[in-house]
Amino acid sequence: MRSRRQRTEDRRQTVVCRCTARFKRLRGKAATKTLSSVFCPLSSERGFTLIELIIVITIVVILAAVFLNRVWFYQEQAEKTAMVEVVGAIQTALTMQHGRLLVRSMESEVTALAADNPMRWLAKQPHNYSGEFYDPTPRSVAPGNWVFDLKSRELIYVLDRTEHFVPGKDGNKWIRYRVNLMYDPGLGTSGKPSKELVGTLFEPTEPYRWFDPR
Repeated sequence: MRSRRQRTEDRRQTVVCRCTARFKRLRGKAATKTLSSVFCPLSSERGFTLIELIIVITIVVILAAVFLNRVWFYQEQAEKTAMVEVVGAIQTALTMQHGRLLVRSMESEVTALAADNPMRWLAKQPHNYSGEFYDPTPRSVAPGNWVFDLKSRELIYVLDRTEHFVPGKDGNKWIRYRVNLMYDPGLGTSGKPSKELVGTLFEPTEPYRWFDPR
């Protein structure tokens, strides 16, 4: 009777030992898996997340580049529009100056308009007019400003944004304007050929391209 109890007790201890050993093995595997997931970030799931992040960053960078390119494009267009408005205002003022001299029978003084500073004809000078310079260079004038050249008697606009600008023969990133007197050839009172002043124009000294097709 006692031997049977002993055998039963031995069997119980054997089962308990086996269960304990199996539990320890399972627990060790779980701990190993947890540690591997923590210290090995380059698992299949983590790698897929990194790839997605790289793709998103690439798309954002491309969209930002396109957006900035369009912003610079519109800024350059706005700069040209502002310059053209100043040129139009000067042309209107020049026409008024010419008409004023004709009304006062001072035709002989119209030729002096070609050497005058056009900015003096405006009721209000633009905020980006830097004044009068003698033989200026593009580096001596801040970009996006007007200056009057005392040597050539020309009004100059120095460009700020020049991505879509094709300069003239001098290759500088500026536009030079001058007053041109238009004459109509005819016969004078003595029958000799003479020139009659018929108009004045404020125009570039040489052609250029800015957003214009080739």
